[in-house]
Amino acid sequence: MKQTFLVVVIALITFGCKNDKATTDATVEEQTSISEDGKTAKQSDGFIAIQGNFLYVEKDNAAVLQTPTQMYGVIVDDMMKELNKQVEVYKTEPYQMVPVTIRARIFKKEGATNEWENKVEIKEILKVSEPTKEDSDIVKLGS
Repeated sequence: MKQTFLVVVIALITFGCKNDKATTDATVEEQTSISEDGKTAKQSDGFIAIQGNFLYVEKDNAAVLQTPTQMYGVIVDDMMKELNKQVEVYKTEPYQMVPVTIRARIFKKEGATNEWENKVEIKEILKVSEPTKEDSDIVKLGS
């Protein structure tokens, strides 16, 4: 009687574990569905991950993103304002730039005379980091 009970318990544990793994594999496949060209849905949406320093000046209603090679004007919208809320936590000076990583759409502003030629429209906020002492760019106006 004890042997039969032991065999039934071992069988239930073995089959129970196999079902959990199959369910987990199915959910992972659903999350990372790959299209025919070998890219995930997130990679195929046309947005680019950009890492740089962000600054928003509310009184001028202007925002910029400085990367190591390029300076971008940032479209002021709800996503930019959400990013600014997250950035404010790390700012110690009003004109301090804070390192961020975003996913955005990049485009050129044709005929821009007093604006940045290259613009970004923020689509997703990936990361906001605390500025380091060495990299902390602070723009001070006046004397």
